[in-house]
Amino acid sequence: MLIQTQVDPYNKVIATIKSCKTKSQLEGASRMVENFKTLYKNVGYPKVLSYNLDETLKQQYITICQL
Repeated sequence: MLIQTQVDPYNKVIATIKSCKTKSQLEGASRMVENFKTLYKNVGYPKVLSYNLDETLKQQYITICQL
């Protein structure tokens, strides 16, 4: 059950990043990512989640900048 608790907020942050359409929205999502990392660092979440958040954020930024 602990894994499900950690993955659900992660999925919500990913969904938020993917829904961003402007740079200002992406800045807000970036703050969400940092808050997620700060919060879940204390309970010990897998590092792959942090990497995936950063990569998803980067890809969305590239997508928005190309528009």
